[in-house]
Amino acid sequence: MQLIKDLFQTPCPLPVKRERRKEARPGELLQAALALFVEKGFAATKVEDVARLAGVSKGTLFLYFSSKEELFKAVVRDKIVGQLSQFHAAIDAYHGPTDQLMRTFLHAWWQQADASQSSGIAKLMLSEGQQFPELAAFYREEVIDPARELIARVHARGVRQGEFRPIDPTYGPLTLLSSILFLALWRHAPALSPSQVSPLQPLAYLDALIDTYLSGVLLREPKHPALDEKAL
Repeated sequence: MQLIKDLFQTPCPLPVKRERRKEARPGELLQAALALFVEKGFAATKVEDVARLAGVSKGTLFLYFSSKEELFKAVVRDKIVGQLSQFHAAIDAYHGPTDQLMRTFLHAWWQQADASQSSGIAKLMLSEGQQFPELAAFYREEVIDPARELIARVHARGVRQGEFRPIDPTYGPLTLLSSILFLALWRHAPALSPSQVSPLQPLAYLDALIDTYLSGVLLREPKHPALDEKAL
């Protein structure tokens, strides 16, 4: 179990030192932009507000990012796309049952997104994607499609090992991905939560989602118990 945890664990960033203030500016700008994009949305976020929150001038921001659109793309690449690349490497290194891999992968994915606020980008795309079609296309190409491919890759592993039954490689993974995106939307729009499940418990929801998926694809009963919330 520790090996699984280590495979999906992202190192914590080192504390920023004053003498490295200049080198740290792009990261500070990205973190400030993420916070404001999630809070205000893309249209309402001003670059001067991002610069102010990061503690730099507007001119300094434009030294690193040529426009607000490019700043948004950099946020997505840094906070989401980079994680997807790490998951590919972790999947390559994993040895064990695929049902456990799927559960660990989805838990780690959610926990990293939740901790970094990046789950709020999904809500932003839903609310403003039609207004900014170029950014919506970018998000689909950089996040949605690769995420679906990751889930499909894990499932294909299970099929090869005789653990999972085959499913539609396009729509099957989307049943998981769409439910995870719904969880992100629910987290940032708590008014949607019915009183019976308020406040929403993300990990409990995620476990129920994974159990439902696995019950439909497993060719045998899993021999390994489900991870609990502390396993990751």
